[in-house]
Amino acid sequence: MPLNCKEREALRFLGVHLVYGLAAAFTFGAAVLGINLGNLWTLIVNSNHPVIVTVLFFFGLSVTFGSVGMGVGIMSLASDDESEHR
Repeated sequence: MPLNCKEREALRFLGVHLVYGLAAAFTFGAAVLGINLGNLWTLIVNSNHPVIVTVLFFFGLSVTFGSVGMGVGIMSLASDDESEHR
């Protein structure tokens, strides 16, 4: 079933905000590991499965920040609509 113009526009809008959230997640995750916040990098390196721990860490950040990015995008739509009606 093909998407109409409005549906494509909405998915593109959410996708752009998802990418913003993912970029923030990977930046934040890299910064946390880079400065060894809470000795997290040390714990990961010394664990039995460092790759799995790292993937799970970034997966959790991606879900959280991606959702926040899309939520911010959706919430910003209301403020745009209100300013047009005044």
